[in-house]
Amino acid sequence: MKIPFSYIFRNLWTRKLTTTLTAAGMGLVVFVFAAVLMMDAGLKKTMVGTGTLDNVLAIRTGVETEIQSSITRDQAGLLEAMPQVARSKAGEPMISKETLVLISLIKSGQEKGSNVVVRGVSPMGIALRPQVTLVQGRMFRSGASELVVGRNINGQFDGAEIGQTLRFAQREWTIVGVFDGGGSAFDSEMWGDVEQLMQAFRRLNYSSVILKLAQAESFDPLLKEIAADVRLTIDAKREQIFYEDQSRALSLFISILGNVLTVIFSIGAIIGAAITMYSSVAMRTAEIGTLRALGFRRPSILAAFLGESLLLGLVGGLAGLFFATFLQAITISTLNFQSFSQLAFSFTLTPKIVAQTLLFSMLMGFVGGFLPALRAARMKIVDSLRAA
Repeated sequence: MKIPFSYIFRNLWTRKLTTTLTAAGMGLVVFVFAAVLMMDAGLKKTMVGTGTLDNVLAIRTGVETEIQSSITRDQAGLLEAMPQVARSKAGEPMISKETLVLISLIKSGQEKGSNVVVRGVSPMGIALRPQVTLVQGRMFRSGASELVVGRNINGQFDGAEIGQTLRFAQREWTIVGVFDGGGSAFDSEMWGDVEQLMQAFRRLNYSSVILKLAQAESFDPLLKEIAADVRLTIDAKREQIFYEDQSRALSLFISILGNVLTVIFSIGAIIGAAITMYSSVAMRTAEIGTLRALGFRRPSILAAFLGESLLLGLVGGLAGLFFATFLQAITISTLNFQSFSQLAFSFTLTPKIVAQTLLFSMLMGFVGGFLPALRAARMKIVDSLRAA
């Protein structure tokens, strides 16, 4: 015979205080576990959303970031002439020669400066990023010392509001607009005219070149043509893959730190669940003997007590996950280890994270409840009834 589920549920409901305390401990662990997964998912979503698979990003061979890269004007011209590059309706190559610089800005309410990326783009560079839309003001004019700022920069740094000016590279730069990067890393950048920024910083070479493929299958032929030309000492990657790689170091750091905290907290939660279940077994010795006398076999007793522990874990998991959902309203600003600049991203909850979180909470319930359940199942009928 199998013990009905209602019996399992009533036993947990009868012990409201211990059930609540144990579930709360598990819920805290689940909250931390879910927060780590959501943070990592938010970071990857931000970085992957920065690029598109149709775009290719080229940087100098041997470097990992655009900040470190240097591409000469001659090399950019060679890329521009390649047949794999898409052409606009006007016949212009859809390619953007860009430069990246880091400037220090004071975050609102703080005294210490933070590195912010200023990207010099061409008009074609704006067209190559359809996810970027202007939400306030206007776009910067070519040939002018003007900037537009991402929505995560606007209002969070001193001098980053429309109409305000920033002084760097011995120039005054006027903020003329705010853009929305669609949740990408562009939201944490400032954009201006590439030639003006190169003049101001006295740079001769570009940092990177972004180009749009004429066809989806043009990527491999493009790589072969680049490799065949000894003048092109550059590496090319699909833009989405490039930015995904940029998040790897920070993602690894978040995962390691989060997993260490989760393991430490989960040990305490498992011990708490085990204590709760051992206490339940000790208090219900006579009840266990009665169940055995009524014909319920050892596997049924084991399943019943293990079911209680699993249900306890599920309750804690649902509670922790419920509070974790509120993290989605929070935006984190941290240092990107690859570019040494500020990167803002939000917690992101996905169906996969929900499944992983609930599975983890039930795993804690299983580990914490297995030994107490095994002890209950091994009790002898005579000894159990005699203890009553």
